[in-house]
Amino acid sequence: MPKVSLVISFISFLLLSHSFFSQSKIKTLTADISKLPKEAKYNGALKEVVKWRDASGEYLAIISESEESKKINAEADMEERSKQLFAVCYHIKKDSLVEKWKVFDQISKCPFDLTISFIQNVFQVTDLNNDGIGEVWMMYKMVCRSDVSPCDMKIIMYQGQQKFAMRGQNKVKMTETEYFGGEYKFDKAFNEGPREFRDFALKLWEKNIIENWEK
Repeated sequence: MPKVSLVISFISFLLLSHSFFSQSKIKTLTADISKLPKEAKYNGALKEVVKWRDASGEYLAIISESEESKKINAEADMEERSKQLFAVCYHIKKDSLVEKWKVFDQISKCPFDLTISFIQNVFQVTDLNNDGIGEVWMMYKMVCRSDVSPCDMKIIMYQGQQKFAMRGQNKVKMTETEYFGGEYKFDKAFNEGPREFRDFALKLWEKNIIENWEK
């Protein structure tokens, strides 16, 4: 075989090997909601679970929501609503679960219409920068309103124990051609982190930016 062909074949092998190992660094595992370890504590009603193995070990992450509570404010003579969101991540050791991080947010004493919930089909694990460490993504919206104003929206991502946050508002359609809202801001971690993280966050933002009044 000519020397040039050997070199090309060797380079192709290296590229394929790199691609294979890069894609193999994160392995998503099956997580049965009904068979979570008893040590996996969470608050409220369980919504979604992700389980994965990366270069640093095996992990389990859970998102959950409380029920909306209602209470009469006698002094103001009105009903107030409250609700909380939770997320927790565990490192799965041989004989135990070790808590790695938590997320908590809430709206309390809302006298109007209350919206606070995780956005579906966002909770996932990626390895966008191919470093072998999983990136856990979640997104939620929250607002206390008596009109058609936008919701606050947040994307929270954890890589290891490093938190990344994107905050802003969704968009409300006012007329056939006009929208209100849509602004966003990356935190320092996102701005100084890999470009792939910001690109992926923007895709999630654009996919979920329009207010859906049916949900």
